[in-house]
Amino acid sequence: MKKIEAIIAAAINNPADVLFSDLCRVCNHYFGQPRQQGTSHRVYRTPWQGDPRVNIQKSGNKAKAYQVKQVLKAISRMEKEHGK
Repeated sequence: MKKIEAIIAAAINNPADVLFSDLCRVCNHYFGQPRQQGTSHRVYRTPWQGDPRVNIQKSGNKAKAYQVKQVLKAISRMEKEHGK
């Protein structure tokens, strides 16, 4: 099982090559369980309103690159504002 830090480092280097399951693991770690799942999207709650939103979906077995970038921005904001 990959560590969260390793997944994030790989996502920063190549956002187009992140497994959806790995991105889910990262999102669950930072944002808790998704408020919506079971459809094609997983939507996570954030402590702020608006962007960056955390809404991810599969593209094959990978996550969509633009959504990986949004998750990375949200993690950065979370760390700055909430010290997580």
